[in-house]
Amino acid sequence: MVNLDDFIKSEGSSFPGKTYVEELLMPVFNDQRDYLFHVMFDIHRAHVIMLSEQKILSKHEAEKMLEGINRVAETDVVGVCYQPQFEDLFFMMEAKIGEEIGDELAGKIHIGRSRNDMGVAMYRLVLREHLLRLLQTSNQLSEVLLSQAEQHTETVMTGYTHTQPAQPTTLGHYFLAIYDVLQRDIKRLESAYETVNQSPLGAAALTTTGFPINRERTRELLGFDSIIENSYDSIGGADYLLETSTALMTCMVNTGRWIQDFLQHVTREFGTFLVADPYVQVSSIMPQKRNPVSIEHSRSIASSAYGDALAAMNMVHNTPFGDIVDTEDDLQPHLYRAFNNANRVLKLMYAVIATLKVNKDHAKEMSKKSSITITELADTLSRDYSIPFRKAHSIASFISRKTIQERKELYDWDVEEINKMIQEHAAITLTDEKWKKIISPEYFIKIRDIQGGPSPEEVKRMINTRNKTLTLQREELDYTVQTLIQRRKDLVSFRF
Repeated sequence: MVNLDDFIKSEGSSFPGKTYVEELLMPVFNDQRDYLFHVMFDIHRAHVIMLSEQKILSKHEAEKMLEGINRVAETDVVGVCYQPQFEDLFFMMEAKIGEEIGDELAGKIHIGRSRNDMGVAMYRLVLREHLLRLLQTSNQLSEVLLSQAEQHTETVMTGYTHTQPAQPTTLGHYFLAIYDVLQRDIKRLESAYETVNQSPLGAAALTTTGFPINRERTRELLGFDSIIENSYDSIGGADYLLETSTALMTCMVNTGRWIQDFLQHVTREFGTFLVADPYVQVSSIMPQKRNPVSIEHSRSIASSAYGDALAAMNMVHNTPFGDIVDTEDDLQPHLYRAFNNANRVLKLMYAVIATLKVNKDHAKEMSKKSSITITELADTLSRDYSIPFRKAHSIASFISRKTIQERKELYDWDVEEINKMIQEHAAITLTDEKWKKIISPEYFIKIRDIQGGPSPEEVKRMINTRNKTLTLQREELDYTVQTLIQRRKDLVSFRF
């Protein structure tokens, strides 16, 4: 049992106490060092340039400040460790800059700003990088999904509802469905980027400043798209965190659903997909096993990404509307981990899908079973013989039940037997050719050429449309990324 007097003595008599240092300041410092170091100096640079242009600092002062900032920015971050005389990384680096240019001049760098607006700006800059990286990975996955869809416009497979064989479709139609969901995930991430990429700088602690600063100039220098105009909103608003978390969570839930599907398709019983050798693992005791560990890990990591994003949302919930630590250093790493894991998932599944082998013959054979073309019998009776659809459905249902009772498949019946069953309900006689079409998965798919349907021609049309859109999407994202890279180069190399 810990002696209370000894504990109190070991904690010290002034702030920060030993436990506070070990359990809060040191972990927070390490996170700041690992995630915020480079953006902190970018904000220093932009602020000093703006102060000089606004005549708040002399050109000579600003030049000397930038020289000191740039020298300290070259510090090997790996060797930076917490030191008890500094509350956090920011104050340590301010002291380092003071060593380079003098404390008095270094102190002027903070004119017209606060740790509040600076902190929010740092978080937004880092989240911006994460969002762009995930958008790039999402576009890459989109590309391989379209590529596989294009290769499998005529690969017949079973479509499922309620986990049961439902109707024939094609693998191209299926991959395209996954692609379309991912595109909506991308739109949500793009929307989050728009919300995140706004500058809070100039809000200072909450109410701006009495110095004649130029908020628009720091926005421009740092590549923000706009300013959060209301200074209270700049500091108090946390919806940029909520929108980012929500977009991440939705993406990972959507991804996890089709990953679960893949794990079903790679089973020996289904046998539709074969995962390439680099992404399977052989059992240590059962040599026949081809364990799809790449997909299993992806499912698990997607859940982890979801969990971290949800943790961030929960940390914002019921917090006061203003500057509060709940939305700051303790929260941000959850989102960074969520992004890192989301990227891992999409990269792993890109590799799996790009190298996936499909057992087309087996998939086709499975699509002939379980009476999954029986819908077409009801449609044919209604469309070609003017039988009311409910009655046609009842006839098809009767034949389906009979097929199950007899432990047959639809193709086991000849047309005379089918006609006999139909004629118990209606005076209809199908031709052999008509019956063969009804039980054909290929025919079932071919005639479903309504917009969005699985017919090969319709799927090809959708793929062509989406290929054009994806090309533009990638070009726009590349332009955004390259623009920000150039902005940063200009900022780092700025000379008066």
